[in-house]
Amino acid sequence: MSLGRGHIIAAMLILGSSGLASCNQSLPSNDRTESSAGFPSPYRPVSEAGDTQFSNEAARDEAGEAQFVMDWAGIKLGTTVADIGAGEGYYTIRLAERVGPKGRVLAQDINRGALDRLGERVTREQLDNVAIKEGAVDDPRLPENSFDRIFMVHMYHEVDEPYAFLWRMRPAIAKSGEVIVVDRDRPTDQHGIPPKLLFCEFAAVGYRLTGFSEELKLGGYIARFTPTGRRPDPKEIKTCGTPPLR
Repeated sequence: MSLGRGHIIAAMLILGSSGLASCNQSLPSNDRTESSAGFPSPYRPVSEAGDTQFSNEAARDEAGEAQFVMDWAGIKLGTTVADIGAGEGYYTIRLAERVGPKGRVLAQDINRGALDRLGERVTREQLDNVAIKEGAVDDPRLPENSFDRIFMVHMYHEVDEPYAFLWRMRPAIAKSGEVIVVDRDRPTDQHGIPPKLLFCEFAAVGYRLTGFSEELKLGGYIARFTPTGRRPDPKEIKTCGTPPLR
């Protein structure tokens, strides 16, 4: 069930009273990249990168997963989509078929081997509307004002620098564009992220929650966000969660 305005407001009020949105900046980390130094680091643990194939494609198709997600996200002919953390391309291939020759799909990942294999598949299946790009741990490296939808499917919990990543992703979203996140309600070191924490991290960088459903095939949930207001200065971003004990 999608969130109506009242449910979205209620969710935000819950966030405000839950202690997720801390007013303290995160603790310094010695292994952060130089490009992330100006952003807060998350208090939460981050899942190790898993298999680039979330589950076998036949099972996912039988469950109707991609069909459900694409319908829910409003993907149609001519849509431009970035598939972040594309892996072996389960969504990339199906998005390419859905958006048609006038649409575009950019498959992005930080795993060079997965991108090479996906490139071979794109060539083999002659998908002229698909491009492939390597990203960074703190930057999806997307062209500005280019995408109607950005998909982040079962990968957000693996992002080491969520605030830097989301901040740098924002300019790539076209007018009226949306970010679609698919994940599971699990601890962040167990390949999932609790919805309240997801909402908080997106809100910290200036995204508004506009839809949420737990009716996702194969379990998990799906959320929709859109940029709102100005993009905050990195120093204004407040870390979500509770600082770890020293």
